[in-house]
Amino acid sequence: MTGDALGGIRVLDLSRLVAGNQLSMLLADFGADVVKVERPGVGDPLRHWTHEGAELWWAVYGRNKRSVALDLSRDEGRDVLLELAAHSDVFVESFKPGTLERLGLAPSRLLAANPRLVIARISGWGQTGTRARRPGFGTLVEAMSGFASMNGFADREPVLPPLSMADMVAGTYGAFAVLAALRAVESEDAGGQVIDLSLFEPLFAILGPHAAEYAVTGRVPERTGSRSQTAAPRNVYRTKDDGWLAISGSTQVMAERLLTAIGRPDLLEDPRFRDNEHRLRHVVELDEAVGAAVGARTLADNIAAFDAAGVTAAPVCDISQLVGSEFFETRGVVVEGPAPAPLDRVQMHAVVPRLSGTPGSVRTRAPEVGEHTDEVLEPLVGADALRQLREDGVVA
Repeated sequence: MTGDALGGIRVLDLSRLVAGNQLSMLLADFGADVVKVERPGVGDPLRHWTHEGAELWWAVYGRNKRSVALDLSRDEGRDVLLELAAHSDVFVESFKPGTLERLGLAPSRLLAANPRLVIARISGWGQTGTRARRPGFGTLVEAMSGFASMNGFADREPVLPPLSMADMVAGTYGAFAVLAALRAVESEDAGGQVIDLSLFEPLFAILGPHAAEYAVTGRVPERTGSRSQTAAPRNVYRTKDDGWLAISGSTQVMAERLLTAIGRPDLLEDPRFRDNEHRLRHVVELDEAVGAAVGARTLADNIAAFDAAGVTAAPVCDISQLVGSEFFETRGVVVEGPAPAPLDRVQMHAVVPRLSGTPGSVRTRAPEVGEHTDEVLEPLVGADALRQLREDGVVA
């Protein structure tokens, strides 16, 4: 077996920003030929999320891809795109619903050009429903999905995530959906199909049995900070040296180990803490007891004691404490991959998940806008036609 599990699959990626790039990066990492179709001279807006002048987002999420600069506002550009679609397996876009149709590139036309094409359409709210035509950035989805209402502390404002959570989750779901659709094409000869991928539904799906719990109990979950609504104790606790320790006693055995390890086995006899249901009812008193014990020891001493007792606890780390750590080094969580100028090389997350027989890899740096236009298009349209398209400003 080779490392290119998805070798031979060509993906046309017209998406912008995070969700589509997450989707296509996952496919590219495992060998798919991902061709970014970008606006000449502008490129994917993700390129403009810079830090100290460096395109760090693009360096990571553009890795292993090629770039074609193509003006889709021109008839000639759309004709070239249809030719590309006819020779591809997957088509990814994240325009506002209706945009593809206005460009004359509706799924029906794409499928006419290539009946086996898998078309992934990413939008905030989906292609149907009352919100379909509204702007749908991840922030709005994180607010409306129920996530923000559950995140934070009860006496404070709802908290949005400090990362592109809705986009990342949707992109990961989208990669799975693409592979499922490709499997159908290969195994059933069923032809291509359209994947309607909203940012909203994947994020709602990972909230757990949210709708089921509401239907049965009629209760709306309150914000609980770092506590869990399903198990106790579970929280972050300050140590004597002002570190923070996360502890999870999600099973009866683990809760018993924890209370014994902090020198409070007496709490196991207290009816308030005898099982998970009662511990949840009296979580404030429980946290006070655990917090007092953790606060009496340094972070290192707490970790040593809990490791010896087999208690599930870990320090709260920031990135400076992770990079270069023994765990990162022995696990290979990050790799040094190629990056666009002026970086040359940059630290980035390794390919996930890990396959034993056909592992993915970081092979090539994120491309410049239109870097592979000639390489991709000349075999399709010919050198003379490509030269004319460039003279006419259709490609770059």
